[in-house]
Amino acid sequence: MSTYNYIIKYIIVGDSGVGKSCLLLQFTDKRFYAGRELTIGVEFGTRFISLKDGKQIKLQIWDTAGQESFRSITQSYYRGAAGALLVYDISRRETFEHVSTWLSDVRRHANPNTTIVLVGNKCDLDERRRQVTREEGEKFAKDNDIPLFIETSAKSSENVEEVFSITAEDVYDKIKSGVFSPNETSGIRLGHSQSTIAEETQTSGCC
Repeated sequence: MSTYNYIIKYIIVGDSGVGKSCLLLQFTDKRFYAGRELTIGVEFGTRFISLKDGKQIKLQIWDTAGQESFRSITQSYYRGAAGALLVYDISRRETFEHVSTWLSDVRRHANPNTTIVLVGNKCDLDERRRQVTREEGEKFAKDNDIPLFIETSAKSSENVEEVFSITAEDVYDKIKSGVFSPNETSGIRLGHSQSTIAEETQTSGCC
């Protein structure tokens, strides 16, 4: 059995075709498959990562369908998510314009302390195909109190590792500060390890 300190639940949301499933596949399997069909309902993947201080984390990642017809189904998976990747396609402005709706859904159905990251995917494309500037993504994140924004490419793997890692680091900071407590509601569970923050912060008696 693998040893890890925490299990953290993620969700990936956004319009159909923005590359959510490809981001998950690139992160979990380190490969890109352009011929993926649209997600029906939800897909699931896991991977272990190490944080900067050496803590081992198991990520449980739910990739949700972007079609309107599945929204009532996928929203049930938002509950108990500690991290949410809000994805749009930089070459399709309409997917960026719909980000506010996805953000509202996350904030309505997920934990109020969920770490949300705005992700502009497909940054490998020729700049002539870009319809959403980096500055627009940064402004949307700032205007909507989203602390983290990053552009990625599921095809070239640019920043894919980073987006999942920085989300985990932010969630872990919330665990350390007491914002999150490990339970099903928070989307965080203790893992198979004796070295947990709770144990590390316990103080012994004076004598």
